[in-house]
Amino acid sequence: MLSLKSRTESDWLARAVADPDAILLDHAHCERKAANNALRLLGEYPERAELVGPLCEIAREELEHFERVMAILQERGLTLVQQEPSGYQRRLFKKVRQAEPDALCDKLLVAALIEARSCERFRILGTAHPDPTLRALFLELLASEARHYAEFVRLAEGVVGREAARARLAHLAEVERRAIEAAKPLARMHA
Repeated sequence: MLSLKSRTESDWLARAVADPDAILLDHAHCERKAANNALRLLGEYPERAELVGPLCEIAREELEHFERVMAILQERGLTLVQQEPSGYQRRLFKKVRQAEPDALCDKLLVAALIEARSCERFRILGTAHPDPTLRALFLELLASEARHYAEFVRLAEGVVGREAARARLAHLAEVERRAIEAAKPLARMHA
């Protein structure tokens, strides 16, 4: 379902469980970036009325998740700080084609793959994390990530057609596999 070409290795889970604060901090950044991405797409493609409803809904939900994770960070006495980029997103967005409508298709599919990787990792954390409160949070976020993945793929199919979007998704999934393997081994959602 998620179109990923690789599975998360157990060493990632060990890093994530060993440093839950780092995962929460990183995920706050991920939620903020996801909301920004949805809004940026609306700004780049104002003529695409079919994007407005779905992207507004995604942006709202991502911001709600950002607020939720920020509240947990505050409860834990943590503040949001800048992070050194892992390089994952840069590697994916570097492969976005320039000509339209291919560029829009690729931006939507890259967003879908980022959501897919989050979804996969939330499933792992939601079943294996030792903290029951965090397990519940991760399982709740998992459902949203899966919906966002499906919505981004559906929107890309609307831009270039199902067959072309699915072929491009398979290609970008291979790029994503290489990006996740090349990312620094950190306690991050996409590293």
